[in-house]
Amino acid sequence: MTAIATILALMPLALGLSEGEIIASELATVVIGGLFTSTFLTLIVIPVVYSLVDDAKVGSRRRLGLHDEADTPEATATVA
Repeated sequence: MTAIATILALMPLALGLSEGEIIASELATVVIGGLFTSTFLTLIVIPVVYSLVDDAKVGSRRRLGLHDEADTPEATATVA
């Protein structure tokens, strides 16, 4: 939420509607890009990669016959 508020606050500066704000508008554009990229990586890319790696790890352990009791669906359903 903070990143979104900062991006929205920097939009008028990034548009550079007034004279003499060329450097400030370029800086605002870079900051907006950095905030958007870091937010996208943190909220979407990292959880997806973690899920894929975790699923691959569990699948490989099951194929090798090394699964733990916590990996079974019955164990996860009873934990509350």
